[in-house]
Amino acid sequence: MQNRPSLRIQKRAADRLAAGHVWVYASDVDRPDNARPGDTVTVLDPRGLPLGTAHFSASSQIALRLFSTQVEPLDEAFFRTRLQAAIAHRRKAVQNSTACRLVFSEADRLPGLIVDLYDDTLVLQTLTQGMDRAQPLIVQLLEELLSPRGIWERNDAPVRTKEQLSFRSGPLAGTPAPQVDVHMNNFIFHADLARGQKTGVYLDQRENYVAAARWAHGEALDCFTSTGGFAIHMARSCQSVEAVDSGAAALSAAARNALRNEITNINFKEADVFDLLSAYRSANRRFQTIVLDPPAFAKTKGTLEGAGRGYKEINLRALQLLEPGGVLVTCSCSHHMSEEMLLDAVTAAARDCRRTLRLLERRVQAADHPILPAIPETLYLKCLILEVL
Repeated sequence: MQNRPSLRIQKRAADRLAAGHVWVYASDVDRPDNARPGDTVTVLDPRGLPLGTAHFSASSQIALRLFSTQVEPLDEAFFRTRLQAAIAHRRKAVQNSTACRLVFSEADRLPGLIVDLYDDTLVLQTLTQGMDRAQPLIVQLLEELLSPRGIWERNDAPVRTKEQLSFRSGPLAGTPAPQVDVHMNNFIFHADLARGQKTGVYLDQRENYVAAARWAHGEALDCFTSTGGFAIHMARSCQSVEAVDSGAAALSAAARNALRNEITNINFKEADVFDLLSAYRSANRRFQTIVLDPPAFAKTKGTLEGAGRGYKEINLRALQLLEPGGVLVTCSCSHHMSEEMLLDAVTAAARDCRRTLRLLERRVQAADHPILPAIPETLYLKCLILEVL
């Protein structure tokens, strides 16, 4: 470690690290030209005292991601210990599923690394310059610790452009199948590891699917259904489910999942959700359960105000279609939109359409996407279940 670069940071960044966060922004790093892209560096406070060990990014707004508050090598022993801890947590946290997130970046103290398990196959994402450089070692350790059938690389996430990293996708090790079936909550879901959303299917709503099914009844409307997670889980509790998405490919995958589970009471519809909700109000359609699981409306802080209006509007349109006793499941996957903001938007929508709501459940992402309170960005998914009185 004698030849390792050392980077001094400003006081506000040092205070941020002392509070438990792991990010240092480029504007808070002095003389970053001392390090190369992806280097492991020693982080120094303004007095030159060591604060820990980080990966350096030469292009991202987040210049440093802290791995340890000690000055230590990020070597094979280090990564083995962190991976073992992440795997041990999933063995406690995940039930009734052969698919889960094994490593969740900062939340597992492995910034820039995502590893998902789909049955006997792993899907890997290395999203920073430092973690991309460490990828061969990570692959070696995952094979040693888990003996998977294979490892598939899905390094086609847009965030890699901020790190000036190229897109890559395909087999990394073993003989991974590009498509697999996984068991989740007593259902079977088809995961397209090569071309599917995220790394195959959405894993973070797994526990919320069960919660929604517990309250769902009557005629249900599942908006932004994607591969049909909410719709399929609710189908056994409901008379019928209409599952809506604007993407034909997603609907085709959802229909295959329904067929695979011998579910016949779901009607899949390709449409713009906002337009469809307005049309249903004009047609005086009514539902007993509605799910809103849209893509992130607030991808940056600068779009938060407009996103708030969007969340209010879509919840207003949904509430106008719900009968008394009806259930609304409403979600936001943007970490910029706090639960309080989402609840405020829903409350404002209810006030505008003169509906009284009872909050049944407040939920977050599944336990295999752990949350570190000192790093607010690890809490990104909010799910509210409400009843119309």
